[in-house]
Amino acid sequence: MTDVSPPHLLIRFKRAPDGSAALSCVRTDGSTTWQRQRGATGAVMPAHDLTHYAVESVLGYRRAFYGLVADGWDIDDFAAPYPRGPIPGEAREAEVVVGVFDTERMMGGNWSPTEVREQGRSYVPRSRPGHEPVRFPDLSDADIERIRAVRADVFARWAALAPGETLELPFTPSSRADA
Repeated sequence: MTDVSPPHLLIRFKRAPDGSAALSCVRTDGSTTWQRQRGATGAVMPAHDLTHYAVESVLGYRRAFYGLVADGWDIDDFAAPYPRGPIPGEAREAEVVVGVFDTERMMGGNWSPTEVREQGRSYVPRSRPGHEPVRFPDLSDADIERIRAVRADVFARWAALAPGETLELPFTPSSRADA
């Protein structure tokens, strides 16, 4: 049986005529959170946020960026002074995975799965007081290829947008077993 319930979150990326972008997220209750991404931020953040979509969708994170936004967090809650308290461990783990794929992209490479895992282990930041240590998950070769495929798809869709157009992505947190 196919689940036809609405996504937990509708993610919208809007390309502005001046090269900036906007990210908005609409929850099932109709509430929203959004962020305008101007200048250098507008050039970097859409790719980073689209990579989050790929990583969280493929790996089934429920308590990472988009899952927390679906649960009521606002985008500003992820920055100092952290009004909701420390970022959950799963969200920090997802950020490490996204960081590895962002680094690979910015370096213009296509690392082997072994190199992705090695970079991930070296990328893990030291734990901060009051935080559990962040780990890099045991990604299979198939996980890495699925992340790349989803990311390539959403990157292509973003690149094809004309100024003023919006890319909409439904997001429903799922477990890896559901994927």
